[in-house]
Amino acid sequence: MNDRTPPSTDVDVIVVGAGVTGLYAVHRLRALGHRVRGFERGDDVGGVWYWNRYPGARCDVESVDYSYSFDEELQQEWDWSERYATQPEILRYLAHVADRFDLRRSYSFGTSVVSARLDEDELAWTVTTDRGETLTARYCVFAVGCLSAAHRPDIPGAAEFAGSVHHTGAWPHEGVDFTGLRVGVLGTGSSGIQAVPLIAGQAAHLTVLQRSANYSVPAGNRPLDAETRARQKAGYAERRRLSRLSGGGSPHQAHPSGTFEVSEEERRAAFEERWRLGGVLYSKTFPDQLTDPAANDAARAFWEEKVRGVVEDPAVADLLVPADHPIGTKRIVTDSDYYATFNRPDVDLVGLRGNPVERIESRGIVLADGTLVELDALVFATGFDAMTGALDRIEVRGRGGRLLKDDWAAGPRTYLGLGVDGFPNLFSLTGAGSPSVMANVVLCAEQHVDWLAACLDHLDAHGYRAIEAREEAVERWVAECRDRAAATLFPVADSWYQGANIPGKPRVFMPFIGGFGVYGEIIAGVAESGYEGFDLIEG
Repeated sequence: MNDRTPPSTDVDVIVVGAGVTGLYAVHRLRALGHRVRGFERGDDVGGVWYWNRYPGARCDVESVDYSYSFDEELQQEWDWSERYATQPEILRYLAHVADRFDLRRSYSFGTSVVSARLDEDELAWTVTTDRGETLTARYCVFAVGCLSAAHRPDIPGAAEFAGSVHHTGAWPHEGVDFTGLRVGVLGTGSSGIQAVPLIAGQAAHLTVLQRSANYSVPAGNRPLDAETRARQKAGYAERRRLSRLSGGGSPHQAHPSGTFEVSEEERRAAFEERWRLGGVLYSKTFPDQLTDPAANDAARAFWEEKVRGVVEDPAVADLLVPADHPIGTKRIVTDSDYYATFNRPDVDLVGLRGNPVERIESRGIVLADGTLVELDALVFATGFDAMTGALDRIEVRGRGGRLLKDDWAAGPRTYLGLGVDGFPNLFSLTGAGSPSVMANVVLCAEQHVDWLAACLDHLDAHGYRAIEAREEAVERWVAECRDRAAATLFPVADSWYQGANIPGKPRVFMPFIGGFGVYGEIIAGVAESGYEGFDLIEG
């Protein structure tokens, strides 16, 4: 790192969050000589994998890809046990990374950042925590995660329920024993779909309360043997190269032809092969599935055929087949025996679209038609205030005391998903305005942090005090993200990608949908141009 004028702040960089992105930010920036301090509300590293310990929690990106690439020895020494790692294994991996690079010493755990305020004269940030600590830093880096602000719907009478209540996004570390209990699971997004088969295997009776049916594809999970792991490790260089060029940060390549540019036989064979392989990439079997309604219908029809072949009761299958959005426009869930679970005599499915929840009382859930679903335990699998929720809960004030939450009242406003006008030296990583949840977040983290590290070096090398996104650049980027989404089928769905699960939240498609590789080229070009779209402020 180049020599710099001794800073007047307590540290150079504050990093908020100790998940995948925060850990790498601390490692990378610390290695460059920056004085770094991290804060994490959990009691240890892990981020979303620290909190989401519900039964069946598992990544939907293959383990070999959902791992850091920045250190070759790390890649070679870690052995994944399954194709899709479970939450405990991912948490062990992140703990291993923290140990290997001595990252915990830079963190204060069990500590939430409650405010970050800009000192306009110094162009520095003052950060305050819930433990009463105040710290100043030249740069403030938020790595708070897109799926870290758990959402629980406001249902009348919830406090009256006499049984136990749990949220999948804040699961007890000691686990929950449902043996012999009547359990209700409210919500059939990713966490609900993953948890239902395991809860059903333990509970005396399970009632699944579904507002919106989701598309889920069998994971095709399997143990990884030594030969497979050795082959993967030997091929890591090429795998990572393809991943960085891809749309989603994995080496997957869609069929080279459009859906209807091949015969029906070839089309069905492609769907069958992707189904056999399993996972979320079913939505990308053909390159036009998420832009052409007819192509999407073909993928949806094949999916429906598969699901109806599993679910024995046609009326239950009718409820489980989505009718309100194209396949893939909400993130496809990766499951293990979800649909087969509804063939069990001790599992009921309640469709809330026709008979919504009226209230909760001491004995259970009361539906609009007066039916009482008696329960001993209730699980909220109701997801997150995604993309912006975690940042909204922090009082972030920039120039003139502007509150970031107010600036984002009509939807998140960023330049490249990295900077915000009026908030110099503040960076938001792997969040709104970037590929984030549309791609492999581990490679997204490396992409963002590497860009940030080079940016801070550039500022020091040229004597700049600060960097700030220009308002016109923010407006252009917001428009570009909106226009790219509008050219797809994604806006048709009431998804958490656009805040539809949160009452009162503006409907704005929040991620950058143009692809991981394309995005990487864009931000690299901005850096090579001398940070076009940013103001570089001299010291």
